[in-house]
Amino acid sequence: MSAVRSRRERPDEAGNPPSARSSISNEQVDWDHFDSEAYFAHNYRAVRDDDRQIMEIIRDFFAEQPLDPQARAVDVGTGTNLYPAFAMLPFCAHLDLWERSASNVAWIRRQIARFDDNWLDFWDVYRPTTAYGLVPDPRAALAERAEVHRASIFELPSRKWDLGTMFFVACSMSADIAEFQQGVQAFVTALKPGAPFAAAFMAQSQGYQVGKHWFPAVAIDVDEVIRAMAPVAVDPQITRIALGDPLRDGYSGMLVVTGRSAPPV
Repeated sequence: MSAVRSRRERPDEAGNPPSARSSISNEQVDWDHFDSEAYFAHNYRAVRDDDRQIMEIIRDFFAEQPLDPQARAVDVGTGTNLYPAFAMLPFCAHLDLWERSASNVAWIRRQIARFDDNWLDFWDVYRPTTAYGLVPDPRAALAERAEVHRASIFELPSRKWDLGTMFFVACSMSADIAEFQQGVQAFVTALKPGAPFAAAFMAQSQGYQVGKHWFPAVAIDVDEVIRAMAPVAVDPQITRIALGDPLRDGYSGMLVVTGRSAPPV
């Protein structure tokens, strides 16, 4: 997930001051009533420059991988963002979309049936690369290959998928650094050894507002990502996306990581 607007200086709806939010765990958040439409409208109605940079990185990364066209892919924490799933469409026969929030699951299912026209602008960022040009109808491909699973990141099975993505999830699901690390490692170890992956994180996020509700985040940066990835990933490459025109208050940029899942120790 990315975010809408941070109001760190204000109490939340329950009257909790900012200091109380620093201990909020994933289980304490009402994800099922996440305002999917508000989130989508703020974040993904149009292609932003930072998203374009991210898509170009993951497009080129996956296009270089020796992937079996019958591969099974997973996007963890899809939310209301389809472009990570788009990045894997040419390289998989089946695409699992793993999402905890009931409201987001309903949104995803509507989009799979026939995604909104604005997503064609995102697909156009991928299309110049040969592999993506071989997918003549991304709507049909997504509808045919995608399957939605309503489940937590902590319920991912081990060593099941051949490639995967996880965008703005582990950093934006609680204020607990231990849960961030667990989330990152649950994602990477859900992939088979050697499987390529791409992940993205908000840097130094202070939390975010979606509609009427505030949601927690953990203020990570490159060092925290390296520590989380070290036990489970091979040669992770981290790229910082400059802040540019900020999506919201309360973060310092975005981090994109590409790499491969490490063999179990």
